[in-house]
Amino acid sequence: MVRTFVAIDLPEAIRERARASQAALARAEGRLAIVDPANLHVTVKFLGEVDPAQIGPIGEALGAVTADPFDLTVGRAVCNPPRRARVIWCDVIDAGESAAIARQVDDLLSPLGFSRENRPFRPHVTLARVKEFHPSQCREVASLPPEPLGRCRVASIKLKKSTLTPRGSIYEDLLEVPL
Repeated sequence: MVRTFVAIDLPEAIRERARASQAALARAEGRLAIVDPANLHVTVKFLGEVDPAQIGPIGEALGAVTADPFDLTVGRAVCNPPRRARVIWCDVIDAGESAAIARQVDDLLSPLGFSRENRPFRPHVTLARVKEFHPSQCREVASLPPEPLGRCRVASIKLKKSTLTPRGSIYEDLLEVPL
């Protein structure tokens, strides 16, 4: 079985700015699992454990996504939820294009046995997962510069493999679908 998800990758410039935010988070008390900046992305749909024989049909289905390339902005870090964070992430702002892609991916993968999402799609980039909450985590987030981490052009989505290790996830691109 292969643990997979569909994602929008981010350019190195945004990852570098995120790295600076993550360095500030590391000063906070409590315990955070900080995401490796090389792994930062926008998850379009998490598929979970997939039989390797399904990768081809998934790729074919994803090939039917119809969207034009679009711009998105990765905002500043926020605590989610704000009072007692479980995740520290950056909201993603676009004109609804990533949500439209997520709906298409849901529609295209549903016939292959993948459940549709129950919750509304909210694009974001996870910087850290809170393992042990401490109020200083949200204070560090509030002290970060208010500017967005950056803007980029999205020209593809990717099917990614995620291998869990004690040191964190290792991601591998299985296929890329141009928009």
